[in-house]
Amino acid sequence: MALSALSLEQAPPISVPLRFFLTAPLFAFLAAGVLLFAGPDAFASRWTPALLAATHLLTLGFLTMCMIGALSQMLPVLAGAVITKPRRGAWLTHAPLVAGTLLLAGGFLFGWRAGLLAALPMLAWSLLSFALVAGLALRRSPARSATIAAMKLALIALAATVLLGLLLGLAVTGHAALPLPRLTNLHAGWGLLGWVGLLTFGVAYQVVPMFQLTTAYPSPMQRLLAPLLAAALLAWSLASWLDVEGGKWMGLLILAPGFAAFATITLQRQHKRRRRVPDVTLQFWRIGMFSVLGAVALWSLAQFEPAWVAAASYPLALGVLLIAGFALSVINGMLYKIVPFVVWLHVQSRNPPRGSVPNMKEIIGDAAARRQAWAHDAALALLLCATLRPDLFLYPAAVASGLSSMLLEWNLFGAWRAYRRFAR
Repeated sequence: MALSALSLEQAPPISVPLRFFLTAPLFAFLAAGVLLFAGPDAFASRWTPALLAATHLLTLGFLTMCMIGALSQMLPVLAGAVITKPRRGAWLTHAPLVAGTLLLAGGFLFGWRAGLLAALPMLAWSLLSFALVAGLALRRSPARSATIAAMKLALIALAATVLLGLLLGLAVTGHAALPLPRLTNLHAGWGLLGWVGLLTFGVAYQVVPMFQLTTAYPSPMQRLLAPLLAAALLAWSLASWLDVEGGKWMGLLILAPGFAAFATITLQRQHKRRRRVPDVTLQFWRIGMFSVLGAVALWSLAQFEPAWVAAASYPLALGVLLIAGFALSVINGMLYKIVPFVVWLHVQSRNPPRGSVPNMKEIIGDAAARRQAWAHDAALALLLCATLRPDLFLYPAAVASGLSSMLLEWNLFGAWRAYRRFAR
């Protein structure tokens, strides 16, 4: 997509997306701190209090925080879907998301039932209201594209994830008798495959060709992949809830091949891109796509090896590949393009031709971004090793994760400082 096709004049105030982007790395740092505090016992199983707390600090505090910030910027610019009173809406989403995530993580970590119950309405208000407002803005938009369709499906998946999370919260606190493992799998599936996965597809159709100078994704893929996977996710959910064999085959025949196809085509497009200049964003995206392929292979093989599923390391490795490997890598990569672009856009709007408009490389330098990328890659490798030997690898994994988070925070705060400097 060319810049001329973007509705740049409809961009929200810079404080709207940046409040989410600047907050997110702090939650990733807290997640690393929880793992460091808990030690190897955190990886004893997928159900340990420390792992539940760290997982939700990452998925709500980092992933969802970044994705809402990105959508707040991209909906009006890419889709022409204007959210009225964006500053007020940002506060009403951001504040309860921060408070609710902290209460939820504290409730898991310390067995604090009151904290869990207090977190539920805050998170429900923040996320469901955002999904509703963003969905209505997309519905009013006259634009039609595969990206917009994928965004709509991702918002539906977000609502489903939140509703399933509310049921889980009620079950964990003893207010509802529900099958926890089955409900947890559905909650994770809609969150990672639906909310994160479908939104990544939609955004990738635009930002990969535009920022990474690749050819466009195949048209049939853009039209069909997200709707097909959303339908398959729904069918898998029904089969899983009813505990019938169809869920496994829905995953093997549609979900796993669909995600593998997206990762493979993305890697192929990046390999053949027009410009061969090294770019840290490519490093993040490649790690993310290889993590998707690894998760697909691991999950597919486990369907025929029941002993794998019973092993404590299996769900841990799958979670590390999907959350730290896929989602965190891709979002880190997008931040290094979206944040400099947002700063450049707002400096340009404040300083017409006579003003000083920075180059995007001046906003976040390549060397600083690459240092954080190497810290992230080291953390991912150590986390994967920790799923097998937490006694040896969990502490260094937590330290590397915390370092990566702080470097990201420093780089994003540097972009904010650059905006203030150039805007003056």
